[in-house]
Amino acid sequence: MNDAHLHLLVNHFPIIGTIFGLGILIAGIVFKNNTVKNVSYIIFIVAAIFAFIGMSTGEGAEELVEDMPDIGKQIIHEHEELAEKLALVLYILGAASLLGIYANFKNHSKAKLVSFLVLVIAIVGVVLAKSVGTSGGEIRHTEIRANEQQTKFSDDEENDSIY
Repeated sequence: MNDAHLHLLVNHFPIIGTIFGLGILIAGIVFKNNTVKNVSYIIFIVAAIFAFIGMSTGEGAEELVEDMPDIGKQIIHEHEELAEKLALVLYILGAASLLGIYANFKNHSKAKLVSFLVLVIAIVGVVLAKSVGTSGGEIRHTEIRANEQQTKFSDDEENDSIY
């Protein structure tokens, strides 16, 4: 198994985990249930761990695919820049989640405040995760690239003018 394969195996969980964790955290806040909040915190911590693994394998994956046709270094660089931002947010989210678990177990007066802090960080994480997932998908799936649609449209116009 090479870094590209490992990267593909682990890179989905930080995205999906953050989305699911956000939904579970919202449910925990709405229902005022610390157990449900703790489940979301654990999901965020696991997402941060998987983000670290994804970042660790990303460079090796890049080396294997950057010279393939229709890929290029620019699209990988854009994905890498977004992924670094997401990883940083997920590391902060994981640390805040550890704080949230601790506050819940100790019935700390600031536990509710921590849950709202984690909520805000998770929302930022989900927004970034969407961008990272899209840019990562565009590396090998040229059909979802925005400029591919414009190029195809331009080619179709040229073909129509011939007839």
